[in-house]
This record gives sequence, structure tokens and C-alpha cells, in this order.
Amino acid sequence: MIKIENLCAGYDKKQILYDISLSVPKGTLISVIGPNGSGKSTLLKSTIGIINPSEGTVIIDDIDTKSMTQREIAMKTSYLAQGKGAPDMTVEQLVLHGRFPYLSYPRRYSDNDKKIASRVMEQMGISDLATRQISSLSGGMRQNAYIAMALAQDTDYILLDEPTSFLDISHQLDLMRTLRDLADSGKGIVSVLHDLPLAFTFSDTILIIKDGRIVQCDTPDAICKSGIVKDIFGVDLYYSADKKSYFYLLGSSSISS
Repeated sequence: MIKIENLCAGYDKKQILYDISLSVPKGTLISVIGPNGSGKSTLLKSTIGIINPSEGTVIIDDIDTKSMTQREIAMKTSYLAQGKGAPDMTVEQLVLHGRFPYLSYPRRYSDNDKKIASRVMEQMGISDLATRQISSLSGGMRQNAYIAMALAQDTDYILLDEPTSFLDISHQLDLMRTLRDLADSGKGIVSVLHDLPLAFTFSDTILIIKDGRIVQCDTPDAICKSGIVKDIFGVDLYYSADKKSYFYLLGSSSISS
């Protein structure tokens, strides 16, 4: 389990997060939602030590991250940032980067590393792109390659910052099903999402952040019924039992996202 306790963090002298406490059990998919600039990305970066918290602790499987090296954290928790570039390498080379924390000197990929990379490329539907340059891919395929890299890291916890960016609706659904399957297989997943119906449909827990503070953290059903989504986002959600999905409710009509 990842336990975040009384976390405060920010950049330079500007505080972004205030007194954040959160538990991420294995086998759980948590979606983090909130207005732009509310601190969602900062939360992920603080969890893995990209940003050092000014106060509070982050504990991964009973170990305080202050006593862990970046490599040790990377062997426990993979992280997919938003706003990624197009490095001068092939898809397979990028995906293999996910195995980097496990390499010993000399830094050569083993047959097992290559097997894992091959498996996750197949899982993300990009096996046929293995020899393609990242810069030659569409935004959606490039995003799938980066997600495959995070999966190749083969960690107990996966943190993703807007992973559905650049993906069309079909591939967004495929990705969320993959994340759901990973959580069901025992991994702890935390994903920042802007698509509310996707977040509510696939997640075990919804965490709402506003102005750097947790506003509510509960099941999708409890949050949907509380009315807080309308208060913060100005939209209504409803759950369709027939379709087992959440939808936006606009007047007398509804649309899925």
C-alpha cells in the first residue's frame, strides 16, 4: 500500500498541496479529478519524489520514501507524465526504457526484459510498430508507446497523468479496460483524468482535489449522489444500470464522453 500522510508540497516558494492524506491499496483503481491547476499532477510527482514534499510523508509498502533511492522507488512505482516529447528512438527502445531500474552493470537488456517489452507492446496493440521511430507516430500511437513503457516497468503501483490524452474514444475505452484489468490483477493504479464518465465508470475510488486540498474521496456512486460534481464542474452525472456506465446529464438528454 502507498500511504500519503499530511502531505504539503509546491514549487519554489509557492505551495500547491495542503495536508493531503490518501491510501492506495493494491488491487484498486483511483481516479483523481479536479479543476485545472488544482494540484493533481503535483500530487503524483510528490508521491514518487520528483517534488520533495515540504511536510508530510509518503510510505510505500511500509518504507518511507525519504529512505529510498530513486531506483528503489522506480522498482515499486511507475509514473507516466503528461506532455511527453518524441525522442530519437524506436518504439521498442522506448518501451525497453521501462526496464531500466532493473539493469545492473553492464546495462544490457536481458531476454526477460525483451520478453516483457514484447508482451506489453502486444497488450497495447503496438507490436507492429516496434521498429518505427517515435517521431513518426500519431499522437495516439505515441501515447500507447509511453503507456507500454510504464507497464514494462512491471511495478506494484502505476501513476498516470492524463493517460487518455491524444487517444480517440475507442482507444480511451481500451486503455481504461486495461487499467481496470491491472487493478483487478492486484496492482494499485492512480490516474489523473479529465473525462468524468470514464473516471466514474472504471474506478473504485474518485478523489476530488480543488485548490490543493482534497474535497471528497469516495466511491463513484457516493460522489455522484452527493451533488459535488455539479458544484465543482457545473455538470450532472447519472449512472445507467443497463449500460453499467456513467453519463453526462444535459437537461432532458444525456451524452457519454
